[in-house]
Amino acid sequence: MADKFSEHKSILLKNGVIVGGKRSPVDILIEKGTVKEIGSVTNLSKNTHTVDLEGAYISPGWADVHVHLREPGREDEETIISGSDAAMAGGFTAVCCMPNTDPPLDSEDMITSVKERANGHLVELFPLGTVSKERKGEELAEIGNMVDAGAVGFSDDGDPVENEELMRIALEYSKMFGVPIVNHSEVKSLAKGGIMNEGAVSARLGIPGIPSHAEDIMVARDIRLAELTDGRLHVPHISSKETIELVRRAKSKGLAVTCEVTPHHLSLTDSNFEKFDAAYKMNPPLRTIDVVEALRAALADGTIDCIASDHAPHSPEENEADLLDAPFGLVGLETAFGVCVVNLLDTKILKLEELVEKLSTAPRKIYNLPSAEIKVGENANMTFFDTTTEWKVDSSQFHSQSRNTPFEGMTLRGKVLGVVNGNKIYSAN
Repeated sequence: MADKFSEHKSILLKNGVIVGGKRSPVDILIEKGTVKEIGSVTNLSKNTHTVDLEGAYISPGWADVHVHLREPGREDEETIISGSDAAMAGGFTAVCCMPNTDPPLDSEDMITSVKERANGHLVELFPLGTVSKERKGEELAEIGNMVDAGAVGFSDDGDPVENEELMRIALEYSKMFGVPIVNHSEVKSLAKGGIMNEGAVSARLGIPGIPSHAEDIMVARDIRLAELTDGRLHVPHISSKETIELVRRAKSKGLAVTCEVTPHHLSLTDSNFEKFDAAYKMNPPLRTIDVVEALRAALADGTIDCIASDHAPHSPEENEADLLDAPFGLVGLETAFGVCVVNLLDTKILKLEELVEKLSTAPRKIYNLPSAEIKVGENANMTFFDTTTEWKVDSSQFHSQSRNTPFEGMTLRGKVLGVVNGNKIYSAN
């Protein structure tokens, strides 16, 4: 556990290499939360807080647009503050939190309450509201009022909107308010009882599987409805080849369809389930190696817009349950970057500038979040990191309150050194 963030009127980042800029190190002076000077800074105020990056990279602050913070309702798993701390340690200066809390974020008051609890933290919190009241899939929630309160998108996350007319109306509202609808891509009747990818491995292990068709069919339906309404659809955590093709065709038609992929779907396969470890139980499930390769290629060619962790904390008691009863998901905020370096940079799937775009620019654009440009006069919003430091995943050191990770003990590469947002700074060292 590293220290919390601190606040300073004057901050100097020394000897950092701006991603996408000149390769030589520069200094960045931040005064009262605004970038004042970029170059060789010598004129400093007496109390300037200085961090020497020693040639490490500086990029626009990253945004994770698929995070479960569990508050209200399951503060034993995560709170808004502990989840924000985890995001900060993982290099993220903004997160979009999902509305499947207890009670769910289905009203103006709930959106306002969540935002108020995050006030004052370095990490900016942007909540999604539910599509339907109480996430029951029956009656449209107060979308307009929630937009006014600060909701940046809408989802019944964890449950698909199964009613086509309700989904159609939601997409019509998405066009009206300029926010995406994020539908959980799963046909429940096909996925029912499954806990891993349906295929050769599930058959050999005798474990009930979830076919990729459960995702494809729902995505195909949603894209057709997006075409009907001219609405904005964002497909979360895609995990199948057919979904890739569906999104690719939608984009070729000029539809307002975007999508994301998780680091775990870019790195792990269903063969990991041979360990009979609930840490590998995901929804959507981990697929085969050929799907992993297809997802990586689609990320590289721009079909997949951004990377999001789907950070899903669970209590130790739940994770230690029988494999069939254990919950789906992992804590991903603090391992996301290291997993991406090993699986995308080291494999030359993406260049560093492209990875930063998938972590910062693209997700911010999808949800209309404030930009994070490194320019004089702009709000200071930056992540600093290296791509060479190796480190072993030790969940006992996580900022998150939960420890459910499939990467435990794994050696990753690429270290987040800190983040700045306005006059607030967090340094890992």
